[in-house]
Amino acid sequence: MNPAPDHPRAIGRLGPIGPILLVALAALSSAAACATTHQFTATDRTTVASLLEHQRQAWNRGDLDGYMSGYAITPDLVFTAETKIRRGFQQTRASYRKRYGANRAAMGTLQLQILDIQPAGPDAAVVLGRWRLRNTPSAARGVFTVVLERRPEGWRIIHDHTSVAHP
Repeated sequence: MNPAPDHPRAIGRLGPIGPILLVALAALSSAAACATTHQFTATDRTTVASLLEHQRQAWNRGDLDGYMSGYAITPDLVFTAETKIRRGFQQTRASYRKRYGANRAAMGTLQLQILDIQPAGPDAAVVLGRWRLRNTPSAARGVFTVVLERRPEGWRIIHDHTSVAHP
């Protein structure tokens, strides 16, 4: 007598692949149960604002690496300012290093004013703000728009468009 198709011994009729299929199905069921849809929350908004505040504080300490930690370390990063378009984390970082080096005095004091944080789906946000750099020969001001993405390492800037108006 053969076992019913839903009987545990019926899996044995699948031959050696039966146990593998059973494990795969269990894994898929578990993954599906764990998969939850999420949305952009008030906590995400606070986290994004905190990241920009962390960057401001790092800049004002003269900590260029701390400032750059807000950007995604990816060749897909886009940074535009004045008439230049930079692509990739390394090129963006090299540009900052060339302009400011490790010279704290050259970096001046950065002020940021966040005007708006808008979700762009559950894992992205667009931030509009004003910035001002004082106490430096590079003093300037302007507006910025940054696009942030939720990444495994947390929220990071993936696109930065900064306008510059020199005083």
